[in-house]
Amino acid sequence: MTAEFSIVIPCLNEAETLAICIRKAQRYIERSGLNAEIVIGDNGSTDGSQKIAASLGVRVVDVPTRGYGAALCGAITAAHGRYCILGDSDDSHDLENLDAFVEKLRDGYDLVVGNRFAGGIEPGAMSWKNRYIGNPVLSFIGRLFFRTDVRDFHCGLRGLSKSAFEQMDLRTTGMEFASEMVIKAKLAGLKMTEVPTIMSHDGRSRAPHLRPYRDGWRHLRFMLMYSPRWLFLYPGSLLILIGLAGCIWLLPGLRAAHGFGLDVDELLYAFASVLLGFQLVAFAIFTKVFAISEGLLPEDPRLDRAFNYITLETGVGVGGLLIALGLGGSIIAATVWAKTNFSPSDAGYMLRIVTPSVFSLTLGVQIVCSSFFLSILGLRRHKG
Repeated sequence: MTAEFSIVIPCLNEAETLAICIRKAQRYIERSGLNAEIVIGDNGSTDGSQKIAASLGVRVVDVPTRGYGAALCGAITAAHGRYCILGDSDDSHDLENLDAFVEKLRDGYDLVVGNRFAGGIEPGAMSWKNRYIGNPVLSFIGRLFFRTDVRDFHCGLRGLSKSAFEQMDLRTTGMEFASEMVIKAKLAGLKMTEVPTIMSHDGRSRAPHLRPYRDGWRHLRFMLMYSPRWLFLYPGSLLILIGLAGCIWLLPGLRAAHGFGLDVDELLYAFASVLLGFQLVAFAIFTKVFAISEGLLPEDPRLDRAFNYITLETGVGVGGLLIALGLGGSIIAATVWAKTNFSPSDAGYMLRIVTPSVFSLTLGVQIVCSSFFLSILGLRRHKG
């Protein structure tokens, strides 16, 4: 069977509302004259949902892997349509009015996301914490991290082309699937837009499958894992800048600020800030290279240009120089101490020699080791 559109509905024990959703989709297909099929991605229902769907003449795809994302992926993979429109089975989505999704997909958009805030949310249809905190905050983070214009990252009513689905290579199985789809569409350079849609109060008597705090964390976790810049690079760069400023200010001697004396104790924290910042920046680079080599992130031309200058030999040279400086400073400190016949000395003066020496030794070793590890990742990246 071939169809232009497949209306895909995930299902897990939705006997109360599944038939309502299917009939709404059927009425839309009949009214619009759409060449379409309805596919139910069943996630192991035990309440007879499969029989309800089959009795209404729609196709049921058994998806054994549990999770919202898994159910959708299984059903989309089995769908025959060139385009898929996704809608939940709890009767909260307006499956009788899909014209905007159909039009945008036919106009060449790869992903069309519903925007409930633009279309309208019926009273009580969304909890206050999701409406005013969870969804707006996570959607803002998604726009900030990935530079997309989507304002409702988590609306389940959306449409996409089958070719875009295959290109996105979606992997998550839970509720974070909604974020993954938007993020990967953006990273892949796919054409994406939003359309207003209405969210109604769902028709179930039981609690929804959504768990706001758990699923909210899963969305945020996924965004952080797919954005090494915000997870590692930006915090690490900030720590380096703050630490260097502290080192430059405190290294010459005791400083007074607002009645407090800042000395070698604070200088130690400043050097530690630089070291920690370097580790975070290194993690950002490692993560980016690994994610690209595994196909999780697209190629980054800026990274390729940087690697023309940042080579193993460069890293070993810079690291070796820092190790030499650290050893030289350690020798100076030992010489100064020897002049006092190794007796107790001015701690502040000695620490201003020892601390930067230890810092140089540690950072030098880290740079050398990081350079070798990055080269190993580079071998994976350029395999074949």
